[in-house]
Amino acid sequence: MPQLQSVREFLDQFAPPILAESWDNTGLLAGDPGMAVQRVMTCLTITPDTAAEAVAQQADLIVSHHPLPFRPLQKLVTETTPGRLVWELLTHRIAIYSPHTSFDSAQYGINQSLADGLGLMDTQPLIVPPGAPPGTGTGRMGRVHPGQSLRAMADRLKRFLVLPGLQYVGPLDMSIERVAIACGAAGELLMSARQAGCHVLVLGETNLHTCLEAQATGVALLLPGHFASERFAVEDLADRLGRQFTDVEGWASSVERDPLNWL
Repeated sequence: MPQLQSVREFLDQFAPPILAESWDNTGLLAGDPGMAVQRVMTCLTITPDTAAEAVAQQADLIVSHHPLPFRPLQKLVTETTPGRLVWELLTHRIAIYSPHTSFDSAQYGINQSLADGLGLMDTQPLIVPPGAPPGTGTGRMGRVHPGQSLRAMADRLKRFLVLPGLQYVGPLDMSIERVAIACGAAGELLMSARQAGCHVLVLGETNLHTCLEAQATGVALLLPGHFASERFAVEDLADRLGRQFTDVEGWASSVERDPLNWL
């Protein structure tokens, strides 16, 4: 079975750390690089439920999209949720790796997967930071055949993410051709999408004021939710790890759920 360092090197190659945003905390966050890894669980976020699953299933490593810890911990005590979760996992010798924004922007990362799922053509990064490897960058943009409506794009997004519904901004009968994509909470990319001539921005979530700005400037929004816009990718990542390391058992958390519910 491989050492943690080998899994780390594979993940660093798949989602290069250079792609991470300056505010992010990515890479190997806890663990001994020399430890053996036989069981790996992926998840979107380490929560009490997913941590308990990792312990019960005797995972050696959690690959969590969202970092834990996200911000530096001055004290590692169980009186805070991050402290309690880190303490519990380290007590059971479970390492933590987070690709987060590197995974968003990777060549075969979350935003590219969303673009592929929507059938976009001529896909390219929405923003290419200096020094980014070829094919990588923040968000994605591409085009669909002229004449496609916002409603048709919304229906295709719901089918791809297996959703009963989503939120949207803009008239459903508007014609779209250029599409921007940014998973998670990515309202700050509205201006970039508009400047690139995109008719619609697909993102996980944003605030009211960004929705109003989109409406005022004529850019439609499709919002499937933060969880839905990213969770599918950690399921794919578990399969990818299993193919790369054939003597490692990898699975996506079976208990992880979107905390937001509809009445």
